[in-house]
This record gives sequence, structure tokens and C-alpha cells, in this order.
Amino acid sequence: MTTPTWIITGASRGLGRSIAAAVLASGGNAVAAVRRPELLADLASSHPDRFIALPYDVTEIDAAPGLVQTTLDRFGSVDVLVNNAGRAVVGAVEEVTDGQLRELMDLHLFGPAALVRAALPAMRAQGRGTVVQMSSQGGRMSFPGVAAYSAPKFALEGWSESLAGEVAPFGIRVMLVEPSRFRTGFHSALEFTDATGTYGDSLAAVRADMAGIDGRQEGDPDRAARIIVDIASGDDVPMRLPLGAEAVTRLHAIYQRELDGVERLADLARSADFEGVAASVRPV
Repeated sequence: MTTPTWIITGASRGLGRSIAAAVLASGGNAVAAVRRPELLADLASSHPDRFIALPYDVTEIDAAPGLVQTTLDRFGSVDVLVNNAGRAVVGAVEEVTDGQLRELMDLHLFGPAALVRAALPAMRAQGRGTVVQMSSQGGRMSFPGVAAYSAPKFALEGWSESLAGEVAPFGIRVMLVEPSRFRTGFHSALEFTDATGTYGDSLAAVRADMAGIDGRQEGDPDRAARIIVDIASGDDVPMRLPLGAEAVTRLHAIYQRELDGVERLADLARSADFEGVAASVRPV
């Protein structure tokens, strides 16, 4: 087996940097696609043969093929792609502008989609590959004040679930990582909308929590990174990987609530069908 090569976006700090360090510690090659490569000078100097940091803006989707080609030229393969870059806007739906929402969709959905499309031909030719999509517990559940963040994460989850079925026959796996809160610096870079009188009181607690949690999050990014690298490098790659005790608790609760809702309305839902028509048979 050749040395596995990872492309990691958003690797200048936080969980992305921890993943890059874990990859290098495991003996792999790491390509950090970041806005400011100079922030990773320490990794570049300590691993000159197995690490490169390349300037890259996830929202510049036309740059995706070039990033993949540069990786192939340097290391000869693309074995794992980690779409990690992200940020959030906190505020009520009425307070978030179209521009802010579109920017987050570009960052969390369209940018990752472009990079996946660019990497797939090489992965198919190799007969192997793993796509790691850094989603969130907010990609499966949401609450007031975080609609602008959850919306593209929900979209990424649906897009990736379809992707997984399409690429599985070619030996390519897809894993959605759904972390809770980790000490990555993510919360220190949050953008807050201008609070309006309409939602000022109802979202005050959410705003205060989001603004004051940095440095007190339960999650350890280095431990999370080692888990991600170990699983993505193994044979058993799950479709979804919750990370952190809060993610496990919240996701379990939301799945149970949704299942209870389906069961409660099942008879009413079935009554919407034509009578006497055979149930559909779908390929999946």
C-alpha cells in the first residue's frame, strides 16, 4: 500500500489542524487547503516530505480541480478528502440577510460539493477513497437562532447521503461527522446579527451562550481528530459519526422524537393514499 494522502480544508486551526497533525502522526501525507498557509509553517518545517499547505478558498469552486491536481502531482493519490472549513451566523431567521445565508451555503455545501466532484475521478481510478464531511449535530437538529448554520448542514447531509450510494460501487466511502461543541476557536469567530426588538428577549440566552462558551467546550479536538483518522483509515466507515457526549444525547433524543411523531401520525398518513393501489417498490 502507498502512503495515504489526505486533503483537509479549513486546517489552519481547530479540528482541521488537529486532523492534519493526526494524519502526519499516523504516517500519512497531509495537504492543508487554507486561506493562510503561513499559519501552518510549523507543520511544514517538521514534515517537509509529507505535508504541504496550499492557499485555497472553499467558496472559489473553480479552484477545486487545481487543488486536486496539485495533490496528485505531489503525492500521486487522493485517498481521503476532509471538507472541514466552516463558520456560523447566529441570529433569527428575519435578522439574517440573503447575503449571509448564501455565503454559508457556498461555504458548507457548494464548496464541498465542488471539491468532491474534483476528487472523485482520481478516487475511482484508484478503486478507493473516503470523503469525510464535517457536518454537525446541527445538521440533524436545530433550534432558534442557528437556522443560517443548520440550513447548509442539513443540505450537506442529504447531498452526502445520496453521494454515498452512488460512489459505493467504486470503493469510495462517505462519512458525515456530527460533532457537538469542541474547543476549536469556532465560537470565537461567530458572526452575530444585529438583534431586533422582536427577537431580542427570546434569543438572548442563545446569544449569550454562543458568545461565552469559547474555551469551556466539552470536546477535545485532538481526541476527536484521532477518532476521525482511525475510522477513516479503517475498514468499517459509518455513514454518520456523532462526536461528543452532547451530540450522542441530542441526536438520540431527536431520532426518538421524530420516530414517535411518525408512529403517532402513521394511520392518518396512510389514509392519504388511493385505496387498492399496490405499494411502490423502490431500488433503495
